[in-house]
Amino acid sequence: MISFADIGQLFAERGGERYAGEAVTQLEHALQCALLAEADGADDELVTAALLHDLGHLLHDLGDTPSLQGVDDIHQYRALPFLRGLFGEAVIEPVKLHVDAKRYLCATRPGYFAALSDDSKRSLGLQGGIFNEGQAEAFIAQRGAADAVRLRVWDDQAKTAGLATPPLAHFLERARRCALAASEPAP
Repeated sequence: MISFADIGQLFAERGGERYAGEAVTQLEHALQCALLAEADGADDELVTAALLHDLGHLLHDLGDTPSLQGVDDIHQYRALPFLRGLFGEAVIEPVKLHVDAKRYLCATRPGYFAALSDDSKRSLGLQGGIFNEGQAEAFIAQRGAADAVRLRVWDDQAKTAGLATPPLAHFLERARRCALAASEPAP
């Protein structure tokens, strides 16, 4: 299980790395995604999922843009063992499902695929491609899928260079409020 100090350390050590193929860093992307969730009125759990949805990228060293190498880094699953025990399913499920939410949105929302960044289009193929109708129906019926879709929309928008956001500490405070061990002390 990861701690809040560990999360802060991961972002301190690796958050300055470029977010695959985009004009923002990993930390900027995480903060922007959490800010969009907060601005949309999401609860603490979904804001936390927005903040941590790409934490798996910080837990491996596959280079700047793995999709350029034909690699699906399975980041949506990589972080789950670390997050379990600290957060409940309301945080875990949207993190786990946010990649499939892209596949779902490509299948169900006209114009969605065309608006994806080049890296998102490239990784989509590595992640299984666009859902067919049956896959889309099965996906959206899952617990947490609707929140994963909301998260995915923020994820796509959280790529603005130079956007001012609250600091990581602001969003970690929200995360502490929804932690399973809410009594964990602040660093």
